[in-house]
Amino acid sequence: MLAFAVMRPWGWAEAVVAVPAAAVLIGTGAVPVHQAAAETARLGPVVGFLAAVLVLAHLCDAEGLFRACGDWMARAAAAKPRRLLVQVFVTAALITAVLSLDATVVLLTPVVFATAARVGVRPKPHVYACTHLSNTGSLLLPVSNLTNLLAYAASGLSFTRFAALMGLPWLVAIATEYAVFRRFFATDLGAGAPPPGAGQPPERPVFALATVAGTLIGFVVASAFGVPPAWVAAAGALVLAARALPGRGTSPLAVVRAAALPFLLFVLALGVVVRAVVDNGLARALDDLIPSGAGLLGLLGTAAVAAVLANVINNLPAVLVLLPLAAPAGSGAVLAVLLGVNIGPNLTYAGSLATLLWRRVMRAHRTEVDLGEFTRLGLLTVPASLVLAVVALWVSLRVIGG
Repeated sequence: MLAFAVMRPWGWAEAVVAVPAAAVLIGTGAVPVHQAAAETARLGPVVGFLAAVLVLAHLCDAEGLFRACGDWMARAAAAKPRRLLVQVFVTAALITAVLSLDATVVLLTPVVFATAARVGVRPKPHVYACTHLSNTGSLLLPVSNLTNLLAYAASGLSFTRFAALMGLPWLVAIATEYAVFRRFFATDLGAGAPPPGAGQPPERPVFALATVAGTLIGFVVASAFGVPPAWVAAAGALVLAARALPGRGTSPLAVVRAAALPFLLFVLALGVVVRAVVDNGLARALDDLIPSGAGLLGLLGTAAVAAVLANVINNLPAVLVLLPLAAPAGSGAVLAVLLGVNIGPNLTYAGSLATLLWRRVMRAHRTEVDLGEFTRLGLLTVPASLVLAVVALWVSLRVIGG
């Protein structure tokens, strides 16, 4: 399934292999029907949220939010590559946290390409930042990533406490990534750039910004009443749809495509397949590897196992496998798993589905990604970011409490 998702021969959707694979496992008894149904029901709210937030991000794009971000980055950079890198880091981190990592990969990366061309700088450091920040930048909120939603449900934390505990690790991981990027891409960032040309700034997307802000407030309020975040995201998407569909840059068909229904089927099928793998030996194999303590060393060990597993079987299956094993140790261990599966995927192509999507965007812009360069950058960023983020989580747990 993962190999097919990486290669996607003939442009076929990931679900083409995933759904039959899940059906075969159910038919052969590797996973009983009732367990497959239970796993699907558990993933249902997560998949519903993903569909809603993808539509929300698409409608924000139709409202001009991403074009406005590109214009802001270009003007603030003032033709200075290092300054543009700062703008990209800030923008990508915030968009990932609020609109999920898919928005950063699919919608922001093309904007960054266009912005780099407009400013006249080399695009590589800035577009690489999009893929790294789509993973690392998704640590902050329960709604920033599918893995976060699963960890949020297992942690027993409120929306605000989750964000409070992950705030410091989020900042530390991003700052570490930025420091490595400045050194790794020193040659590209040191290249000169011509003065930016004057242009008419795009219309400010006030309505889109207000809707996104209202959706964020809705997440906090809904959490207090036990309402799933999928309903809040759907409400935000409906508000934007009511304004955008009468002819403001989108159509009903485009909205349906934005929901990525084949990809949602892939996620559900992946959950069933992982359930079969876990029940048939993987859980026993991993049980001895997960530290039982909730101290700093235990958190470091848990995060390391999660990071390695994310690069072996992808981060979504990894979090499905590890959460039941880490949850008995408390919310700190659950959040350590989240650090591993969100930061770890920056090491390899197959670590997260976001990276796979990013590679397709790069190819669409006729830019090939060098495997050696990508891996070297990952080896420099992932261990340092992961260790420092775990230390920051340990500090947050001691100060705020889990």
